[in-house]
Amino acid sequence: MPVVGIVPHHFLAEIEYEFYKSHHISSIIGPMHELAITESILNISLSHANQANAARVTDVYLVIGRLSSIVDDSVQFYWDMISQGTLCEGAQLHFRRIPARLVCLDCREEYTLDGDLTPCPNCSSAHVKIVSGEEFLLESIEVVQT
Repeated sequence: MPVVGIVPHHFLAEIEYEFYKSHHISSIIGPMHELAITESILNISLSHANQANAARVTDVYLVIGRLSSIVDDSVQFYWDMISQGTLCEGAQLHFRRIPARLVCLDCREEYTLDGDLTPCPNCSSAHVKIVSGEEFLLESIEVVQT
């Protein structure tokens, strides 16, 4: 009977490294950005699936910050194309969006962004720092082992 396992992965740096290693940043325009990112997700998923001696990957869990420019539908479109013929073919992508959180550098108020970038709701200062919301990482994959 096949065993289902979860392979956690929390390294944004690995996605970025794979992405920049194989693509010169100035050559990426528009939707090609999602293709390069999706290729990195596939490479990381395959690497971890092979390390786990998996027969196939069933699910891939992604965490994306609200301020990230990643478009879910584009990633899904490219995933369906480039995963064909691999252990990841047919794997379901799961997108979890992280809300944007900012902190005011003047009054130290921390707040969640509901829409566009806005000044501090407490003191109206525009001197703010992004605390979260730019994340993009492969959180885990689920595999079926032989």
